[in-house]
Amino acid sequence: MRRKLIGCLVLLVVVLYGNVARAQMPHDAIYMPKKQICLAGMYGHSRWNQYWEGSLKRENFNLGTHTTQSVMLMPAIGITDRLNVILAVPYVWTRTSAGNLLGQEGFQDFSGWLKYKVLDFRGLSLHGVVGGSIPMGNYVPDFLPMSIGMQAKTATGRLIVNYTHPATGLYLNGHGSYSWRSKIRVDRDAYQAHDRVYNTNEVGVPNAIDMGVRLGVLKPKWQLEAFTERFSCVDGDYIRRNDMPFPTNKMEMTTAGLYGKIQPKQLGLNARVGRVLEGRNAGQSWSYTVGVLYQFNYLKK
Repeated sequence: MRRKLIGCLVLLVVVLYGNVARAQMPHDAIYMPKKQICLAGMYGHSRWNQYWEGSLKRENFNLGTHTTQSVMLMPAIGITDRLNVILAVPYVWTRTSAGNLLGQEGFQDFSGWLKYKVLDFRGLSLHGVVGGSIPMGNYVPDFLPMSIGMQAKTATGRLIVNYTHPATGLYLNGHGSYSWRSKIRVDRDAYQAHDRVYNTNEVGVPNAIDMGVRLGVLKPKWQLEAFTERFSCVDGDYIRRNDMPFPTNKMEMTTAGLYGKIQPKQLGLNARVGRVLEGRNAGQSWSYTVGVLYQFNYLKK
């Protein structure tokens, strides 16, 4: 399955430094200052041995434990104090502990976002994010759950509402997104989906929505956050009994977890742990991400 499909929700975290060191992501309300850039190097790990075949939760002893790992380089660039550019380049690899399916590895999809602060009034702020992704490598999408991606081009629109208490740093953040995904081509002349046979190698990947709520505390040198996230395809079919997943499947999952960061100066460290609580056509995974962060000016003041 795709990284999201198997529950490997790799956290794209970038941290600011200066008077206040903060996390910077495509779903938060924190911005890099003008003329500053932060580079983040991150490692992500996700594994599961149970998954939902449609609504049926089961094991598969031909797979054993499925593991996805990734390393990612992510810069966040302050164009202005209200406009940021965020980029991500991940390298992903998969494996299983049983069976004879060979894992894939390689560069997945290059992603980019523009985040703009629309409104800021007494701790309450509204933000708009637009982004997209394109495949970087010639990986095989029709080999789930060993595939490292779906080979689909995507475009995403997101709204973020955030309130931060000025005195305590306590914040509540909510976001909602819609992602459009292009059709892909698979290495076969026909395939079965939606209870019918399609005599073509062109496959429609379902569009998706995601939303999340975060409650945390942000201080000048550290941050701690609890979150819950929901991801769902807007349509699609279910994995057939004892069959492999396919890009047309309607994947759903709800994830909860914790995020923490410490960054007294330029260098910082962060970590995230998440657990898929329930889903459809997805693995019930534990995942964690750790990162090293470095901030600097890219233009002289």
